[in-house]
Amino acid sequence: MSRSVPSFSLRTRCALRSTTVGLGSLFLVTGGAAFAQEVPNPQSPNANPPAAATVQAPAPAAEPTPNQDAEQAQTVANATQDDGGSDIVVTGIRASLASSAKIKRDSTLIVDSVSAEDVGKLPDVSIADSLARLPGVTAQRLEGRDQRLSIRGLGPDFSTTLLNGREQVTVGDNRGVEYDQYPSEFFRNVNVYKSADASLIAAGISGTVDLRMLRPLDQPGRVFAINARGQMNGIDSLNPDSSRYGYRASATYVDKFAGDTLGIALGVSATQTPSQDERYNAWGYNGAGTAASPYVLSGAKPYVQSNELKRYGGVATIEWQPSENFHSTFDGLYSHFEETQHLRGIEFPLAGNVSAANQAIGGVSNGFATSATFTGVHAIQRNDYNQRKADNFSLGWNNDLKLSDSIHLNVDASWSHAKRTDFLLETYTGTGYGGSGPADTVRVSQNSNGTYSIVPTLDYTNTSILRLTDPQGWGYNGTQAVVQAGFLNQPSFKDDLKSLRASLNGEFEGSLVRGWEVGANYSRRQKTSAYQSYFLCPKGAGSNCTVTSGTPTSAAIPAEALLGENVPLAYLGVPAMLALNPLYLYNNAYNSYYDNRPSSLVRDNVVTENVWTGYAKINIDGQLGGKNVKGSLGAQVVHSEQRGTGQIASVNNGVVTIAPADQKVNYTNFLPSATLAVELIPSGYIKMGASQTMVRPRLDQERVTQDVSVNVANIVANNPNVALNPVFSSSGGNVALRPYQSTNIDLSFEKYFAGGGYVALSGYFKHLTDFVDPNNSYAYDFSSLLPGLTPAQQAIVTQIGGTTGPVSAPANTGRGEVLGVEGTISLPFKAITSTLDGFGVFVTGNYTDSSIKYANNTTITLPGLSDWTASGTLYFEKWGFQARANYRYRSSFLAEVAGLSASPTYRTAKSEGILDAQIGYECQSGFLKGFSILAQGKNLTDRPFITYQNNDPRQVIDYQRYGRDYYIGISYKF
Repeated sequence: MSRSVPSFSLRTRCALRSTTVGLGSLFLVTGGAAFAQEVPNPQSPNANPPAAATVQAPAPAAEPTPNQDAEQAQTVANATQDDGGSDIVVTGIRASLASSAKIKRDSTLIVDSVSAEDVGKLPDVSIADSLARLPGVTAQRLEGRDQRLSIRGLGPDFSTTLLNGREQVTVGDNRGVEYDQYPSEFFRNVNVYKSADASLIAAGISGTVDLRMLRPLDQPGRVFAINARGQMNGIDSLNPDSSRYGYRASATYVDKFAGDTLGIALGVSATQTPSQDERYNAWGYNGAGTAASPYVLSGAKPYVQSNELKRYGGVATIEWQPSENFHSTFDGLYSHFEETQHLRGIEFPLAGNVSAANQAIGGVSNGFATSATFTGVHAIQRNDYNQRKADNFSLGWNNDLKLSDSIHLNVDASWSHAKRTDFLLETYTGTGYGGSGPADTVRVSQNSNGTYSIVPTLDYTNTSILRLTDPQGWGYNGTQAVVQAGFLNQPSFKDDLKSLRASLNGEFEGSLVRGWEVGANYSRRQKTSAYQSYFLCPKGAGSNCTVTSGTPTSAAIPAEALLGENVPLAYLGVPAMLALNPLYLYNNAYNSYYDNRPSSLVRDNVVTENVWTGYAKINIDGQLGGKNVKGSLGAQVVHSEQRGTGQIASVNNGVVTIAPADQKVNYTNFLPSATLAVELIPSGYIKMGASQTMVRPRLDQERVTQDVSVNVANIVANNPNVALNPVFSSSGGNVALRPYQSTNIDLSFEKYFAGGGYVALSGYFKHLTDFVDPNNSYAYDFSSLLPGLTPAQQAIVTQIGGTTGPVSAPANTGRGEVLGVEGTISLPFKAITSTLDGFGVFVTGNYTDSSIKYANNTTITLPGLSDWTASGTLYFEKWGFQARANYRYRSSFLAEVAGLSASPTYRTAKSEGILDAQIGYECQSGFLKGFSILAQGKNLTDRPFITYQNNDPRQVIDYQRYGRDYYIGISYKF
């Protein structure tokens, strides 16, 4: 019996398919990136045509590399045939992979790329998400977002980030760029260069990330594209004053005028991104780890944290090419972001913080106390509020003038500026000042994941026993006790970079040496760091929050500060705690006193770097021995002037003194480089690179400031060991630090298949010198400080030889090697059988080994280095449908986390594997052509971020669970 099949209109079919995707999002949600690389049209030549000289290295600023937009437009325009003979437009994932692959194939440098699927559609939620899928690139999650990128085992301090070929400043504390400051919708390509070239200014040791905006004159016509996406956290809102829902929206307009000689591209973007974090932090462990002396939890700090990142930005490009002799491009980018954090938790001082008589160990297993009961505990309940605001500006103007048939003059000017202010507020409540109130009895038991459940006896929602106070009496201003019922940090940073570059390049005829280039670059970077911090104490009598002046040691919690809804910490056993409004407390319940401890005063500093770079290179392009050969040979000469201004502070007998400090140093570096790419077999290449590169130290290590300490308690005639008990000591930065240096050898084998796809195997070796030891210490003669002591003290110091003391300052004492190999397979299954047309995989793997030693023969682990990393993506795209799943893995690594007073510290992070997936549909014809719907899911494995200490994975310090994130979005391209 036959059955009729209903016929649907085009509009209905698009609606049905979009609905199918929407329903599918309930089961399959985010995504893979278009990160690597499918082969371009197999009809294209095996080697670059001679005219494409810019592919040998990153093009001059503001020029795509290598003419990426035009190539991608062509790739998208190409069509293939399915078995039924209908046209299938290659767009989306496959077009993105093809564009990225062509960049990799055409460059003599070793490079991997991420390309936008379409105008305003760089894949993934953020730039860092996409880059973390590239071979040899990993990301550390911060607040649930991919942020700190490591390239080939070296962390963000060893790479540089460019925007359209220009070095950029950062809203972060140091040099490492925070990719949240850049809306991903604004970029057409992001290239990661893993080898160096003489024309690549400010190349990093590990690699160079170059963010590339689109060029309007390369677009085939007018484009108007809009995107909107909603977000939901998998974990419900953990704080009553936050939300689990967010959004993302963007619009892009591109057009050409005046006979296609004038082009403009405009883009706007707005984002509100929430996250929910369940956080556990152990203070450490007491004991020896034996049955007789097991490890016992010394304290813990469970928190719930809700974040909201708001960011809006705009971008504009004006491109003018009135003739073949002149080409001018102006770029402008602005972004503003504002991140707000609500943190609520309780700090429990346990073993070592209560007397041995108040500690009863229950079970012991494998050297750990699996359960224990503590009495006499005075916990610190915290309601904290952090807000960070930042603005980022970037302007660039590039002009290319054709002086003759073979010589071009290129001049580029740029300005990059970032400003950031933080408001970091801590508020404390407890049962009384300095352990004077009712004590708690706390039971802890070890969980299978290494954390401890914490079950208190006190009701931490009871306002009749909880007060605004300093529960442990920790407040101290350097000379006497203060009632520290809260604390406020207000750091601010300004980072400014101006640059001017000029170059001449030309061509030779009829020679293997095809071209030449000479140029110079001047840049001036200035980073200003300013800090203000305040002790917060209850309002009332007294002055300066000191106890001796009569400052109230506690105060009742104002009813107006109660949010009316308590916060549970049930994931660790704490039933609930008070939810207070910390801003109300700050504005109405606290007095503030400026923190003028020497260690606080010397944080303010300015670091200025004036850098002059000259370079020259020759380009090779032709045939040698019947093989297509390309490459370059060149060198840079870099002269640097480094200057630090700030203060030196000390305290003696309760008197704080400060003095201005100013220091300047100069040095010059010579950086040769060579690249070579040979097409050994059709579409099979061997690429080689040798170079000397450098990267400057962290900016906070270049500061001139010093915190000088005079310990009068050690001025005693019977001081047994002045070296261990010094009278004078100091800690700070080192303006005279030199850059890290690296001698690099890179080798890559790449084979591209005629039916699409490729395989690549790369090896790298880096010999590092002038490696900075941040904990370096040396002896110094402090005789100049003797007049600040009494005559009797001076006599004793002279008698015991106490004028010499330690100075802690970073120094270039380290050296070592990094050795690694990485492999990539990009395979569309159509190359195997036409039955699987539309399916494909992209798989990468990396192994890195390092050995770094300081002058004292201490061997260190490189921050951010995972010995093993891998990423695998399975995708399908055909008939407008697309789906992909990505799993990435990294072995354990040294992670940078926030330590005491938010200062950076390093801990070993456990290995992690993260699964993302996405599904979508785009209408291919009719009036809905260009409309698409997409559903995504991130961290579908719900993988937590875990750190541990002492190379013992059992000694868990941080356990942060971010949960899953879900997105659904639509886009329309007119």
